[in-house]
Amino acid sequence: MKWSFRIATIAGTEVRIHATFFLLLLFVAMQSMGNGHGLSGAIEGVVLVLAMFTCVLLHEFGHVLSARLYGIHTPDITLLPIGGVARLERMPRKPAHELVVAICGPLVNVAIAGAIAFFLGVSARFDPEFKFGDGAQFWAQLVQWNMMMVMFNMVPAFPMDGGRVLRAFLAMMMDYGKATRLAATIGQGIAMLVFIGMLLSGSFNPFMMLIAIFIFIAAGQEAAMVTQQEATRDLLVRDAMLTDFRALRSTDVLRDAVDHLLAGAQHDFPMLDDRGSMVGMLSRTSLISALAEHGPGCPAERVIDRCDDVLAPAQPLAEALERLTASPCPALPVVDPLSGRLIGLLTAENIAEVLMVRAALARRP
Repeated sequence: MKWSFRIATIAGTEVRIHATFFLLLLFVAMQSMGNGHGLSGAIEGVVLVLAMFTCVLLHEFGHVLSARLYGIHTPDITLLPIGGVARLERMPRKPAHELVVAICGPLVNVAIAGAIAFFLGVSARFDPEFKFGDGAQFWAQLVQWNMMMVMFNMVPAFPMDGGRVLRAFLAMMMDYGKATRLAATIGQGIAMLVFIGMLLSGSFNPFMMLIAIFIFIAAGQEAAMVTQQEATRDLLVRDAMLTDFRALRSTDVLRDAVDHLLAGAQHDFPMLDDRGSMVGMLSRTSLISALAEHGPGCPAERVIDRCDDVLAPAQPLAEALERLTASPCPALPVVDPLSGRLIGLLTAENIAEVLMVRAALARRP
């Protein structure tokens, strides 16, 4: 995710913080000082927020570790002012597996609240009268925060945890794609009701507004992705890969890559060694950044990105699409399994074009 940076790697998963998270800390500190609590109040407020987002991180690791039981890796978790986002390399396709992965996050919050209440003797009663930043109520507020996370995340607004639980139950009774679209529609409906309700009531809450917008957009995106996966179910990688492409040599400089970029519609260029095997990938974004920093005479090999995820031409396209979506590379190389030579590139644009052609042919009388 852009504007985020890594702070740690835990159990093979990067933990990243978005730059806007520090704006939240600044806002909390200024609010606490503005309420007359002074510097000590500001520090207490920031410490409370950090403790709250530690609970958010543990919530996300509940998803990460449960997904790992089904062979699903999580490249990274990003902490945002509105919560955490765990980027699973793919979603579980079996409803029972998705149910377990979705429910394990809120269960972590239940465990945290229960442990604080049991070992510290703090009341676990939900009380909206707690004042944010009151140091005397630190542990009570942390219990309240975890209870709020459970209630909030279990709202059946896809793609939140409650929405994924809903999708899992729906998928037990109907087709996975239909279950996803229905759950997404319900999630978008809830997001619209929250958004309109705040506008009509005049109770403007910027965080709730952002969350409602996020849910609406993310639900639509995931429903579209599942629809695309369904459309590619009977296709192979070889049916959608780009075979007419330009490649860079290890001796090329950025000027050569610019010539390729301007000569056609290709955006990402593989670099090959003398045997035709792939060395790395130079994306358009990396090319433009390197031009500004190093100039056109810079060796292209210095700025290429590694692309360790390779595809075989006989792989199912639906599986390859999931790997392409999870990969940081904009194009995945397709390699001949016998010779190891690069024979094609798989891009989202090419997949979309194949699907458009198929849709047009399907409409033909």
